[in-house]
Amino acid sequence: MSKWARCFHPSRQARARLVCFPHAGGSASAYHLLSAGLAEAGVQALAVQYPGRQDRYREACAERVEIIVDAVLREVSAAYGDGLPLGLFGHSMGAVPAFETARRLEKEGRGPVALFVSGRQAPSLPWPPPGMPSLRDADDDVLVRELKLLSGDTAAALEHPALLRLALPALRADYRMLENYAYAPGPRLSCPVVALAGDRDPQVAVDTVARWEEETQAEFELRVLPGGHFFVDEQLPQVLKTITSRI
Repeated sequence: MSKWARCFHPSRQARARLVCFPHAGGSASAYHLLSAGLAEAGVQALAVQYPGRQDRYREACAERVEIIVDAVLREVSAAYGDGLPLGLFGHSMGAVPAFETARRLEKEGRGPVALFVSGRQAPSLPWPPPGMPSLRDADDDVLVRELKLLSGDTAAALEHPALLRLALPALRADYRMLENYAYAPGPRLSCPVVALAGDRDPQVAVDTVARWEEETQAEFELRVLPGGHFFVDEQLPQVLKTITSRI
């Protein structure tokens, strides 16, 4: 596989492909369960592996969205030129590079069949949102509190010092990337946009997710599912159904 993409469930019978961009501090393995479910439905998932984590932990983290977009387009395009329908999925921070990748693909005349954005406010809205402090230079204690707020019941894993030492540099760099991102108004996407939101997300309000409708001239769908910021894991069957019905 390429440096930037992981295929956990390869298949020669896949009828479509979905490139998945992880959340802040996340890695390709965050999409392992989603990949397995998609494979059963004939969709091959490619999970983006950002630098600075897991097998790429020795590399400097990317602090600009365009670095990720450029690399993913270059490597995925080189590896997969078979013409399968291509969709894009991004959760939380991952929705931003997914959106910019969709823009670039459409500009090149090979747009995706759908863009799925999850747990993320529309890109035209300011980040950080009102009431949320800047986290680009936050100390470790502040970042840990933010992780606990978003992770809910999974926060116990954050009590392990070794895990935190590995996770916090990547998380801080990802917040810098979000705050470095400057939305540029442009043509609306020609592909459908499906936006997913958790009804108890402590960071992302449903009405800000609904604003993704402004980014497409095609069909828009907003799905609100039970759960917090990581509702994708909690509501995996519904997320899979939403993706496979579109792609």
